[in-house]
Amino acid sequence: MAADHNAPNGAQRAAILLLTLGEQDAAEVLRHLSARDVQAVGTAMATLSNISRDQVDQVLNRLNDDIGRQTALGVGTEEYIRKLLVSALGETKAGSLIDRILLGRSTKGLESLKWMESRAIAEMIGMEHPQIIALVLAHLEPDQAAEVIGYLSPRVRSDAVMRIANLDGVQPQALNELDEIMERQFSGSSTKLKSATVGGLKAAADILNAMETSREAELMTAIRTQDANLGTKIEELMFVFDDLADIDDRSMQTLLREVPSARLIVALKGSEPSVREKIFANMSKRAADMLRDDLEVKGPVKLSEVDAAQKEVLQLARKLADAGQITLSAAGDEFV
Repeated sequence: MAADHNAPNGAQRAAILLLTLGEQDAAEVLRHLSARDVQAVGTAMATLSNISRDQVDQVLNRLNDDIGRQTALGVGTEEYIRKLLVSALGETKAGSLIDRILLGRSTKGLESLKWMESRAIAEMIGMEHPQIIALVLAHLEPDQAAEVIGYLSPRVRSDAVMRIANLDGVQPQALNELDEIMERQFSGSSTKLKSATVGGLKAAADILNAMETSREAELMTAIRTQDANLGTKIEELMFVFDDLADIDDRSMQTLLREVPSARLIVALKGSEPSVREKIFANMSKRAADMLRDDLEVKGPVKLSEVDAAQKEVLQLARKLADAGQITLSAAGDEFV
C-alpha cells in the first residue's frame, strides 16, 4: 500500500480483511466472490505492504469487529496467495489468475475472458461473426455479459441477445474450436472446455436482467420487433423489481434481512405501490413506520440511482434464489 495516509479503497479493504482471517477462512470467503472481484482483491493482496495498525483498525471497525490486541499485519507473500487462490478456486482456475496477478502474464481461452475488463472483451469480439459473439457472451457471467453488450455497436446488441436465446446445446468440439480462436489473443496454456451448456432463453433473460433499465427496454423493443414470439419467451423468464410484489412472505423476509436499509430506501423511490406494501407487510410495525418516514423525508433521487439500487436488490434476490433460500416467481408461475 502506498505510504500516504489515504483511506484504502474497497479492494484494499477486502484484501486487508482476508489477510487477517488466515488461509482457510479467507479461501471460504473467496469462493463466494465473482471472478472479477477475486481478481481485484487478489491484485490488492499482492501489492499490499507496510500495513499499519490504524489501517487495519479502520477496515475492521467498519465491520464492527474488535482487533485491539493486534498490532500490525504482515505482508502477504506469493506462496500465501497461491495457496489461498488454489484452495478457493481449484488448480486450473487459480492458475490463470495467479499468472495475471503475480507474474503479469496473460491467460488463454474463453475462461480467461472472465478476468478481463468488459470494454476490452467488446473490442476483441466486436468484429467477429455474430454467432461467435453470442457464444462468448453466453460463456460469461450475466452481469459481465451485460456490460460487454453495452460496449458493442447498437446494431450488434439485439442480434447477440437473440442468438444467445436461440442457442440450444453446443457441441464440445465447437466450444473447443472457439476456445482456440480466443487463445490466439493471449499467451499461456489452453484449458479444454468440458461443458456445452451455454446460452438459451434463461441466459438471455439473465443478461437482460443485469442491464440498466433503459438499455434493457431498448433491446427488448428491438427483439420484439424482429421476433415477437422470442421476445415473449424471454420476458416470461425475466424477473424485474415490480415482480417482488409477487414473491411469498417468507422469501421477502429473507431478502429484507440481506438488503441494506439505505439501498432499499433508494430502490423504493418511484416503485409501484404494490411493491412497497409487500415490503411494509413483511416488516415489524415499527420498522415499516420508520421506512415510510425515511421515504417521505428522502429528497429527489436521480432515476439512474434508483435503477442501480433496484438492480442491487434484484441481484441479491437472484443470489438467494440460486442458493435455494428464497423462491422467485416469474410471470405466470405458480409457487411450489
